[in-house]
Amino acid sequence: PPPLPPPLVLSGQPPIDFAAEAIELEAQGLKLSFNKIGFHAGDRGRWGDLVDMMIELDAAGVPFFLKSTDNAQPLYIAQELMKRSGVPHTLVYRRVSGVDNVPNYNADPKAAAAYHWAQHKAIFPPELDPEYVWVETVNEVDKNRAAWLADFAYETAQLTLRDGFRWAAFGWSSGEPEPTDWESPSMLKFLRLAGENQDRLAVALHEYSYDVDDIGAIYPYLIGRFQFLFDACDRNGIMRPTVLITEWGWTYNTVPSPAQAMADIRWAARLYAAYPQVKGAAIWYLGDTPGTIEDQTAELIDPVRNYSLSHYFGVDHGFGRVDPNIFRPLP
Repeated sequence: PPPLPPPLVLSGQPPIDFAAEAIELEAQGLKLSFNKIGFHAGDRGRWGDLVDMMIELDAAGVPFFLKSTDNAQPLYIAQELMKRSGVPHTLVYRRVSGVDNVPNYNADPKAAAAYHWAQHKAIFPPELDPEYVWVETVNEVDKNRAAWLADFAYETAQLTLRDGFRWAAFGWSSGEPEPTDWESPSMLKFLRLAGENQDRLAVALHEYSYDVDDIGAIYPYLIGRFQFLFDACDRNGIMRPTVLITEWGWTYNTVPSPAQAMADIRWAARLYAAYPQVKGAAIWYLGDTPGTIEDQTAELIDPVRNYSLSHYFGVDHGFGRVDPNIFRPLP
């Protein structure tokens, strides 16, 4: 098929009647979509500043994306908002301390999956509802073991489906895996299962530009790399899986000024809006590193909230060929 036209970028003065906008867009054959770029919270740090933003977006009917590590509290607040309002926020939890963050690569994949999942399931916060919160159990895995990891993911998925969880596999570093790794037999087997269980299984990716001055550095090989996954699925007749970009940004320890950051976020928000399977991207990092990236990221909370309340997208309903060139950033 030909590529779909890119999303329309629409804006208005809050409060916007998004229910009415959805009806109007539907009449034009378009679907309402929102800014999907949210935040990554940590164990301590500035996540408290997020709570007002979450309450405001929820009240406006605007979904948000929130990832948190070792801290269930902001996710619990978001989960309870979601239960009352029905707004489909995307919430992701990962435990970092006291558990293995990568599987035992030397074990049989099935045995490794059983051990790893038991470990993480045992410490999943009891206040979090697995109907509402995705769980990530691995992070920045070994890209040279992609086929083994696909078998491990398939086996873990059987366990998480059995236990009623929503689970996101891999947590690939930005720039990984190799595009051909999506098409090994074991990976296609996992992706087929994920495509058939989009509300229960996801692929977690990280997308960083590794350049604070250029969000589009070597696009689409860093930011926008998820398009290689979708292209592989299309070629193999597999439904595109749910994608959670659980770390997103520039570099591991720097965020640009709010003005530049918002220009970059506006570009990326339009890219992600084009793909309904991408549920969101979490800006790194509102964690426990005061005086560094945490304070820089906290300066983006208000601008991101204001953008999410005033900007939305009209997205084509159809199914189009992946064409990264449509979204190539301006140099």
